[in-house]
Parts: sequence; structure tokens; C-alpha cells
Amino acid sequence: MGWFKRLKEGITTATKHKKEAPDGIWYKCDACKEASTMKELKENFFICPKCGYHTRIGSHDYFDLLFDGRYEELWSNLIAVDTLEFVDIKPYTDRLREAVEKTGLHESIAVAEGKVNRRPLIIAAMDFRFIGGSMGSVVGEKIARAVDRCIEKQTPLLIIAKSGGARMMESAFSLMQMAKTSAKLKQLADARIPYISLMTDPTTGGVTASFAMLGDINLAEPGALIGFAGPRVIRETIKQDLPAGFQTSEFLLEHGFIDVVVHRKDLKERLSDLLLLFGNAAA
Repeated sequence: MGWFKRLKEGITTATKHKKEAPDGIWYKCDACKEASTMKELKENFFICPKCGYHTRIGSHDYFDLLFDGRYEELWSNLIAVDTLEFVDIKPYTDRLREAVEKTGLHESIAVAEGKVNRRPLIIAAMDFRFIGGSMGSVVGEKIARAVDRCIEKQTPLLIIAKSGGARMMESAFSLMQMAKTSAKLKQLADARIPYISLMTDPTTGGVTASFAMLGDINLAEPGALIGFAGPRVIRETIKQDLPAGFQTSEFLLEHGFIDVVVHRKDLKERLSDLLLLFGNAAA
């Protein structure tokens, strides 16, 4: 059966020598499955050039995107403590150590101070890479300290939410952060300091049920999943099919849960406009 033999080695027979592209050059969109270069993605604000899908980015990516070049990170030395000595599949201390080694972060939230188009702003940004952006005691403490600093310096606050909800390894200590952050934001409101909330994909659980929905202005990125319980849990609870696009930022905008859906490339200018309007209102 000589039909199936190659007498000469051509281009197609050399696949075993083919070299794969190095990691970090190509990006495959989770939404449209189309490929683009990482260079194209970064130049497009980490938005898929083919379909406009907003990829998840980290806290420091937002700092680089929004601040005017320079910013100061605050309280980066705060780390979680395994008060309950929690053990599930593995000890909580091991999970924390692995998260730090994998991400280079110390917690699922980072706080920084800088200027947006020359207007002062303090930003607390969550990072989903660190244990799913879960809310533990350090998250609540950093937000509380950010509020205190905003009141002291008369500076507006932006919180960028990206979280799977409460951190189960901290149990009730995690749930207490819902009340703690809400109380601190009430102090910020009493001081007449603007608070802007930006919800990104995903914003769920106790984060949605507390500080994420308490902004003077509630913003969201396009296509973000925003809700308390997941769609599957809700469907099984109410025994009904859910509407198309349920829990997307566009659905929530239509039903009055958020104020504006903001494309990432427009985010800095929109924030600048809001800071200007809030400044004029205070004057």
C-alpha cells in the first residue's frame, strides 16, 4: 500500500519539529474563541479586538489604566491570619501561601492613592486571582482604612469589585466584613465624600450584598456577571427558567440596579467627569 507512504520529506512531514509559540504571545478569547496577539490585547485595554469582550485584569492593571502614571500603594503589608485554624482539603495557611506564590499578591484587594486626570482619588481594587477575589478580614480592614483616609484627606473613593463572595475559610469573620464595610461607607456618606462603585466580572455573594451596591454612582463593565447567588442556585430554588442575559450588567442596567455600563476604554474619562461633577456639587 505505497499510497500511504511519503517518498520525500516535505513541509507537512516535519510537524514533529514544529516549535510552539512561546507563552504570552497569543490570546484566545473566552467569548468568541478568536485568537489575537497579547500586544493587540494590551493596546486595546485588555479587551478582545474581535468581539469587545472585557477580559479579567488585576488590581494593578486598573491602577496603571486609571492613574496619571504615578500612585502610592497603601497597606500592602496587611496579610490574612488563620484565626480559626481552618482545614478543609488543605489548611488555610497552605492556601494563602500558594496564592501568594502564584500571584505575587498578599491579598485579594489592593488600595492605592493617586490622581485621575489631575484629580485626587483613592482606589481599592479587587483581584480574582487571589483565592477567587474572596472577601476576608483583610479586605474589610483595607476598605475601612481607605474610608478613613478619604475622610481625612477629603478625597473621593472608588472600589473596583471582582469577587466570588465571602471567604469560607474565615467563616463568620468574613461575613462580618459586610457590616463593617457598610458602616464605614455610611461614615463616608455622612462626611459628604463621593463613593463610586465599579462592578466587574464577576461580582457576586457578600461583596454584591454589601459595599459593591452602595455607591453614590454604581458603574459596571460590559457583560459582567453581577449577582448574589449563582444562576444555577436561583433556578433550582424558584423552579423556573431565568430570562436571557440574567445577571449581566446590561440586564441590571435595564432593571435599575446599576446606573451606567462603562466600556473600559472610556473608564478614565468617565471617572474624571464624575469627579468634576461631584467637586462642583460640593462647591
